Amino acid sequence: MNQRFIRTLCLLVLLTHNIYVIDTAEITTEGHHKDANTTHQKVEKLKDEKSNSSNVSASPVANNDTFFSHHPSQGELDPALPGKGAAEEEHHNSLSIFLVLVLLGICILLIHVMLKFHFHYVPESVAVIFIGALVGLLLKLMSYQNVADWAKEAAFSPTIFFLVLLPPIIFESGYNLHKGNFFQNIGSITVFAVFGTLISAMIVGSGVYVLGLADIAYKLSFIESFAFGSLISAVDPVATLAIFQALDVDPVLNMLVFGESILNDAVAIVLTTTILEVDSPELQSMSGGQLVLHGVGRFCLMFFASAAIGVAFALASALLLKYVELRRNPSLEFSMMMVFTYLPYALAEGIHLSGIMAILFCGIVMSHYTHYNLSPITQITMKQTMRTIAFIAETSVFAYLGLGIFSFPHRLEPALVIWSIILCLLGRMVNIFPLSALVNRFRQHKITKKMMFIMWFSGLRGAIAYALSLHLEFEMETRRVIVTTTLIIVLFTILVLGGSTMPLLKCLKSKSPTRNRVRKSGAPVNATLSKTLKLDQPLESDVLSEMTEEEMDVTLIQQQQALSGFIRFDLQYLFPIFTHRFSRNEVRECRLQMSNLANQWQQAVRSSPVVASSSVIQHVTSSQLNSDANENSTE
Repeated sequence: MNQRFIRTLCLLVLLTHNIYVIDTAEITTEGHHKDANTTHQKVEKLKDEKSNSSNVSASPVANNDTFFSHHPSQGELDPALPGKGAAEEEHHNSLSIFLVLVLLGICILLIHVMLKFHFHYVPESVAVIFIGALVGLLLKLMSYQNVADWAKEAAFSPTIFFLVLLPPIIFESGYNLHKGNFFQNIGSITVFAVFGTLISAMIVGSGVYVLGLADIAYKLSFIESFAFGSLISAVDPVATLAIFQALDVDPVLNMLVFGESILNDAVAIVLTTTILEVDSPELQSMSGGQLVLHGVGRFCLMFFASAAIGVAFALASALLLKYVELRRNPSLEFSMMMVFTYLPYALAEGIHLSGIMAILFCGIVMSHYTHYNLSPITQITMKQTMRTIAFIAETSVFAYLGLGIFSFPHRLEPALVIWSIILCLLGRMVNIFPLSALVNRFRQHKITKKMMFIMWFSGLRGAIAYALSLHLEFEMETRRVIVTTTLIIVLFTILVLGGSTMPLLKCLKSKSPTRNRVRKSGAPVNATLSKTLKLDQPLESDVLSEMTEEEMDVTLIQQQQALSGFIRFDLQYLFPIFTHRFSRNEVRECRLQMSNLANQWQQAVRSSPVVASSSVIQHVTSSQLNSDANENSTE
């Protein structure tokens, strides 16, 4: 019985195996036929692959290993390899870098001459624009005379501006921001930056659109008009802030203008991006109300989500540098800080959010928490390095603005330019005076009428507006008209409004007699428009965090008793979580590290080769004596 059962089972297994083999062979044959047909179609389309197509189709291994064996056909570019003309593109990029470096060198020498001869009555940005215009004119003449064609090298690249030049400028503004005055006026600053920008964009956009319909100015479509109104609302009062610092104006006025300029740039970029997205084909079927709601929702998403990304990366950097002891290796610590300065910007731009908003809030929060987890040498190095990088970036931007006068094929529409300037001034007036009256209802330190007038007059347009105009993807003629109009408005506001702010301040006597600030050095305040002098001032001593745990506890208790609200919550809970509490030994090591570094820097300064050689001999002799002493002690 068992033998019969075993025989029957063996027969069933053999039959099942034969059926499986037959089915597999049929499936494989069908697969080969399908592959052969597909390959035959490819051969018909690409005749150059006749010799290899049959082998590929007949091999099952090739069909299963296409991930590794696929090769681009003839005429198809391999993305892993540089394409044709890569060497020429490399030469072009090298010449562009060379031109930028030459411009930077000339501008640095010009600023040095201005500082040496105390010529501080013209903003440095104006001087740099003038140098850029001269170089652009020279390159244009060389092109006309067929000497050399530098049109591509002199062109302003919005990609380089937004990805390379803009991030360090915004991060430095947030990192070196006076957070006390900023957050005390954050409500008023937000009102001016958000609602003021919206009002200005609506006035300029609607005005340009209506003037175009009436054939008074160049006709722009609805989307083009409001995109232009949004980008031209980006305020950049760099020269005005330098004047404010020189003439020692009311610190509240200084912070209102400065804070508005920082947030206003981010709002203008987000608003312009939102308006351009409304013109997409997916939103064409929406009604007017739906478009408005979509635009408001997109704007809020970009604004708050970008800020959240910046805050998240800043808090992550604070926790990382708190628990990972990189303080013993300042080079690694500084490298980690530089990585975190760019991470939020790259992520936000990569997912179609606002990188400028992300990096701004990242800089503010990093200076509030992460800065106090750094070693003293990295604290100083970070601030000075960001100041230097921001100076180089700003100088490059203003130089490119000067080059843009002659390097771009312009399309001038005088009526549009004149009316746009009038609408910009009108939009600035309509948002400053009513909003100032509104925020004065909730402020203890009121914004006076003179302060309102100065805030209206200080609405300069800068490189962000010009770069946004280059990013527009309209018809070529419309793009040239918008770019030319934007460039003229930027130059007009910087040269005319920025250059006349100092006489205006002296005329209005905006310096408050009840709020005079006494300089620590006791030196008189000299009127200067040099931003370099401001950046070259030594860092305040209170930026270094060298409090022990006991001193920090006493300080926190005293501050918590005098403060309330979010500031008290921050000091009581957030600050201890995200900052490192130094022990006495760590404070002693930090001071010893600073002392040793100061001695090394002092010894590294050489006044002549003789001094250098004598110091080297002295160093070698001392090291030999130390080694001999160590050998004797070992013996």
